This record gives sequence, C-alpha cells and structure tokens, in this order.
Amino acid sequence: MNRKSFLLGALALTLAGPALAQTMAPSVDQPVTITFYNYNLGSAGIGAEATKKLLNEFMAEHPNITVEGVPYSSADGSRIQADLAAGLPVDMVQTVFSDLDFAVHNWGAKALEDIAPADEMAAHFEGMSPNGLKLGVLDGKTYGLAYTFSTPILFYNADLFRQAGLDPDSPPKTWAAVKDAAIAIKEKTGKEGFAAGITGPSAADWLFQGVVRSNGGEVISRDRKTLKFGEPEAIEAVAMLRDLHDAGVYENLDISGAMEGMAAGNVGMYLQTSAVQGVLVAGAKDKFDLRASTMPSFGDKPVRPNNSGSALTIHTADPVKQRAAWELMKFLTSKHGYTIITSEIGYLPLRTDIVDDPQYLGDWVKSHPLVQPNLEQLAVLEPWDPMPGPNYRQIVKTMMDAVEMSVFGGADVAATMADAQANAQALMP
Repeated sequence: MNRKSFLLGALALTLAGPALAQTMAPSVDQPVTITFYNYNLGSAGIGAEATKKLLNEFMAEHPNITVEGVPYSSADGSRIQADLAAGLPVDMVQTVFSDLDFAVHNWGAKALEDIAPADEMAAHFEGMSPNGLKLGVLDGKTYGLAYTFSTPILFYNADLFRQAGLDPDSPPKTWAAVKDAAIAIKEKTGKEGFAAGITGPSAADWLFQGVVRSNGGEVISRDRKTLKFGEPEAIEAVAMLRDLHDAGVYENLDISGAMEGMAAGNVGMYLQTSAVQGVLVAGAKDKFDLRASTMPSFGDKPVRPNNSGSALTIHTADPVKQRAAWELMKFLTSKHGYTIITSEIGYLPLRTDIVDDPQYLGDWVKSHPLVQPNLEQLAVLEPWDPMPGPNYRQIVKTMMDAVEMSVFGGADVAATMADAQANAQALMP
C-alpha cells in the first residue's frame, strides 16, 4: 500500500466512523497536565536523556501543557495496569508494539481516526514511511503512531573479522555464512563468534518473529486466531539457531551481557535492535572498527524483518487532555522529533523525508554509516504481530521458553515447539 492509499483509507475510516473526531478540543487555551508513561525514561542507557530533552522542548513551546513523565517497564506493563485500576490518569503511553492489542481492548487506547481531525492527521502523516504507519494499525484503525522503532541490525567487529581472515567489507548475508564466520572468529581469536537478542533470559519475541518470517513461516495466522510457531518453517528456523549453539558460537546471554561483550570488543557479531547503537558506538570508539549489516537470510529466501520498539497511544477521554496528548504526539513524531530520536538514540526515523535533508538528518546520516542497513530494511519492514487476548504475555512466554529450551536446553526442537504451540493455543481468546 502506498502513502496516498494509506492516507485515503484513513480519511475514509474517519468519515465513516460515528465520532467524526468531535471530542477533541480545538486547542489548549488553559493550563492542563497530562501523564506520559514512557519506558525509555526507565532505561538510563537507552534514550532517557533524549526523551527528557524532547519533553522539555515541547513544554517550552506549549506553556499551557505540563507533561509528567512516568517511567515504567516495557517488560510487563504492571505499572499501567495498577494505575488504571487505582483510577489514576493514564493519558498517553509509549506502548510496546506487542502490547498494542491489549492496550486497545484493556487500556482504552483511542483510534486516532475517532479523536483527531482528519485534515490534521493527513497533514501530519505527509512524509512518513507507509510501512512505518502500518505498524500501529489494528482492525483497520490507527491506534498507535510509530515512535521509537527499528529493524534487526547485524553489528560486527571488523577488526575481529580481519584477525579471523574474513573480509570486513563483505559481512555475512546468510545464516550459513554467519555460522562459518562465527566459527572462524572463535577458533582464530578466542572471542565469542555470535550473539543475538532472539533468545535468552531477556528476549522478547520481536526478533524471533522476523527470523521465522524470513524462513517463510509466521508465528500467528493472518486472522490472528491460530498460532503457527510449531509448524515446519518455524521449527527449521529454531533448528538453525540450535545448530549455531551446538557449533559453540552462540551462547545464552541476556541483553546486558551480549551488549557489554560487543561493546568491549569480545563478540564478533551481534544481531539486535539499533536502539543499542549508541552504547556500542561509545564502547568501540578509539578501540575497534564497529560496522553494521542487514539481517541474515535463509539462503536465497527474502529477508522479512519486523520492527522492534513502540508506538504512541492516547488513552484519555478528556477532550482537552486529548488535544494536549495529540500535540505532544505530533511534536515527538515531527521532523525535529525524529532527528533527535534517530541521532541521539538510534531508532529509525518514521519520516523518510528528513534522511537527506541537511536541516535535519542529512549531515548526520552521511557521517553515521551504521544507520544505512536500518534505512535499507525499512522498505521491506513488516509489523511485529501482537498476540491477542488477556493472556497475550503468557502466550509469548510459552513460545519463547520453548525456543530457549530447543536452542540451549538440549530439547527436541520439533516436539518442543509443537507442544508449546498446543499449550499456547489453549490460551488464545
């Protein structure tokens, strides 16, 4: 779907809907305070300072609006659940994409088509990536606007490649090549060959979904009723990861261990979100040659990466707070907002029209080649599928526990994944 079609569809939904964006106040002409639940504020190493900077700039430009940043953990959302139960205001949320379904059906996220003026939506969406805009669409409406998101990036240590007799100008493009390179690095340098956020103690399922898709499979059917991570394509993808572990080049590290190892120059390759780019760049500075490539493929099958990260969702029913939240949403996803988000945190710019603009990201992109694989994969980006129903986190945990046991625990891959799929299907709505 191209941008024009997407915008026309959004406008058609707005005109057909009963609300016709009647609830949102036309402006904020009186002091108002809104809460913004933000997980970057709870993660000192990944975007907290840049987020505070943006919020302070917004409040300086909008003196009637006070934004109270509320740190929370993206891992469980219990803070949001508890505050809603206590009757506390939850006005706007940086919602993890895997939580989008739950946010709509349990946390009261509002469809933008139902609260925002259609002409403002259309004007604000101009210049945004069509694939990026689709990430926040559920059941045909835009409940979330992509905010901090990225694709899987293969970071690699070019110095270790040279020491292992590998060509750093030709990074591995397939999983078979990743295995060969990792073995060479392990044998010739003694360093870890490969690390990833696919599995392990702190892994979410976003990266795993992209790996399965790239082998021609999926973890859930398109109608979101049937789980599919125990089918042959998914089993083959898990078996590939198991093979890397059995070869001695893929260990069960949590995100901190893997990131610290890569930043210290002790890991040859690291597949992870570009949100960790700032940490890796700081670690590599004046120490080793850090580079980046796209997600590996299964032979000649097309790579089908999906996104990590979050969308901005509006939850308040108060007309003035809705307007204040909409103004904040527009500011954070403006050209200036995405210049900060990309250059100071490492996420993708939803606005592809600023990438070559010297007023925004043009000069920065030229001097930061690590962002290029991310931009390249934006053209083939697919949405991170949220699991449906109130048991969505248990479904994901059942799936990811099975992946971990299959890859690192010595369990039979096919039997373990099939059994987990059956157990998780029982949790589906």
